[in-house]
Amino acid sequence: MKKIVFISFLILNSSFLISQDSLYARLVIKKLTSKEFYGRGYLNNGLDEAAKFISAELKRFKAEPLFTTGYFQWFDFDVNTFPNKINVKLNGKLLKPGIDFIPTPESSSIKGKYKLAKKDSVNYLAENSPLPLVVSLKRKLTFSVATNSASYCAIEILNMNQYKDLKTIDLNIESKVLTKYINKNICAFTKGTENNDTVIMFTAHYDHLGGIGKKTFFPGANDNASGVSMVLNLIKYYSQNPPKYKMVFVFFAGEEAGLIGSKYFVDNNTVDLTKIKFLINLDLLGTGIDGIMVVNSTEFKPQFEKLKKVNDEQGLVKEIKQRGKAHNSDHYWFSEKGVPCFFIYTLGGIKAYHDVFDIEKTLPLTGYSNVFKLLTGFVKVL
Repeated sequence: MKKIVFISFLILNSSFLISQDSLYARLVIKKLTSKEFYGRGYLNNGLDEAAKFISAELKRFKAEPLFTTGYFQWFDFDVNTFPNKINVKLNGKLLKPGIDFIPTPESSSIKGKYKLAKKDSVNYLAENSPLPLVVSLKRKLTFSVATNSASYCAIEILNMNQYKDLKTIDLNIESKVLTKYINKNICAFTKGTENNDTVIMFTAHYDHLGGIGKKTFFPGANDNASGVSMVLNLIKYYSQNPPKYKMVFVFFAGEEAGLIGSKYFVDNNTVDLTKIKFLINLDLLGTGIDGIMVVNSTEFKPQFEKLKKVNDEQGLVKEIKQRGKAHNSDHYWFSEKGVPCFFIYTLGGIKAYHDVFDIEKTLPLTGYSNVFKLLTGFVKVL
């Protein structure tokens, strides 16, 4: 009887530990997607607040700074923002930013009321506007980040078949280019038990799209608070279970603006790239009902076979799909320099992406714990 009770305790305790990983992930994602961080972008100090939070967690887990000056690697770039008024009336109806419309990220300031002339089935041009003004009907609103301001303004309108003809647009859009905005990569490491000359890296970008105007921001739960939470979970794990090799962890800024932070990291020889045994970049880890995608799997076949073997033996994720090289996340610049690396993201589930609906409450974290086990299992067989 005592044996049965003890086994039951172990099972419950194991389940509790697994749930704690997901619980911690949920807390991190909720924190990073809150109004306090305003979309982890360039308004209301959102990116800086996120960097403070992440670095505090690194300190709490006793991860060592990669630099003698601390965790941060500074760099800068220009970014176009919409800090103040962002009002649009279409055919006399006031629209909600982020819900009904967005400006394209490179749009310039414009104010006034203009007649619209139909160009084609989805595009309209404003008449007599001081600069080119385009209004486009879209089935989904997908925002981004621009590093410059263009000599036009483009407004995207969510069209759920309610707009048959557009007559007028009355708008007040204020854009502002922030020159040489200071960004920070956040870099830490844990020592290996045997070999600190060889490195395994985990990376994730912590920046997102920020906000538009005074009240509308893009939370970025799946993209990429989920990836940040996974790397923090890995740091917590490896601080308690040090592996053979040195582990380096990097949270990149500037990913949404064009992989700027990771390029700066690579171009400045922040670590000796020849010593990186393998790098895993993590993004969009909040779903997983349909498994995971592995970018670069066709480039690094022996490592991919090891990853598959771990999954086959433990039955962790539904499917591991393959994809070749892609310029779609921070692994890219490492890959271009010959560093063996994967970019892993989860598949299935919610469709929210680069919009105001990518929130913590609807993020299922379906495959989160099993992806964590897959990653730590893969490190063991490297």
